[in-house]
Amino acid sequence: MLENLTPQKPDALLALIKMYAADERDDKIDLGVGVYRTGDGGTPVFRSIKAAEERLLGSQTSKAYLGPEGDMGFVHALMPYLFGTDDPAKGGRIDGMQTPGGTGAVRLALAVAKNAGVTRIHLGEPSWPNHAQIIDDLGLERAAFDHASDGRANVDTLLSIIERAAEGEAVLLHGCCHNPTGIDYTDGDWDRIADAFAGSRALPIVDVAYQGLGRGFDEDAYGVRRIVDTVDEALFCYSCDKNFGLYRDRVGAFYAMTKAPDDLKLVLSNASALARANWSMPPDHGAAAVREILDDDDLTEDWQDEVASMRQRLGEMREALGGADNRVPGLDLTRLSQQYGLFAMLDLTPQQIQRLRDEHGIYMAGSGRINVAGLTRGNIGKFIDALAQVTARTS
Repeated sequence: MLENLTPQKPDALLALIKMYAADERDDKIDLGVGVYRTGDGGTPVFRSIKAAEERLLGSQTSKAYLGPEGDMGFVHALMPYLFGTDDPAKGGRIDGMQTPGGTGAVRLALAVAKNAGVTRIHLGEPSWPNHAQIIDDLGLERAAFDHASDGRANVDTLLSIIERAAEGEAVLLHGCCHNPTGIDYTDGDWDRIADAFAGSRALPIVDVAYQGLGRGFDEDAYGVRRIVDTVDEALFCYSCDKNFGLYRDRVGAFYAMTKAPDDLKLVLSNASALARANWSMPPDHGAAAVREILDDDDLTEDWQDEVASMRQRLGEMREALGGADNRVPGLDLTRLSQQYGLFAMLDLTPQQIQRLRDEHGIYMAGSGRINVAGLTRGNIGKFIDALAQVTARTS
């Protein structure tokens, strides 16, 4: 029967990784892979994670199963950062469980929503590609709308969708550092969004994958906290890939907020059953390391310092790109300095992207998405010069 399978398109980003690896030019630049890189191009293990792992090596006494919920100490330790320090459980209205990465959290949130009767998901596009893939794989209807235009979020379009939503509809939003555009909702936008949800039948689902890499931990959680303070129910997805550097350890969390604690028990019982059927038990090591950090004041301070240095470096690269706008008349680079996170979109044609790769050894997604962390003080000059050259030439 296996011969009846339909061939699937290879992942374009994985193909890009292979092309970059095969390129023998010493000055090649990788702006495709979505991982944070330091100023020297590395993606090191956090100091705080190393210290936490050393403690676990001496203190951990078992590798036995923890259950579908995973490390609940980790789950609860994250909650003050996402929901605020003043009763992060909101009187027993919020709780969650560990998931295999942010991807597992998104999958679980959408599956729980489906069990609750949601049939249509509104998704701003472009978005992280796996959002659409998970929605489609679950058999949910995907209703796309334009997330942004002219460098600004289309908040009025979103508000109209929320206000007109019928029973059985949900809206999936990025909490901060939008992937791939870098265009976030302002605090004022989030105020309007939360108020719209309060009067709507739509279920909010918020994906938080980059907290701390935008404006700061509290600032990046503004939208989540406004929704928590304003609506009766919502689902949240969290990833520790970027802000703890735990990409391959797959560390994430799913949270639910309900109107009453009894409703929360109902949500979590469904989430546990779905988790059991999907991955049974989440991997423990990375979550245990995060818990170890958040349970120790010194490690927490060191971790926050590390994230602050990442945020500062991303800001510096964005400022450098924005300041080079007059050198690349074919593109509007000024808006990049007003955006946040790892990613940004450049309005380039497929031919221009091809030329960047062929003529200059600069690799980026075919959509024009770049990973800002792939730029350094040593290569950003070359990148800007290359942009100027390919945009100045006719197709």
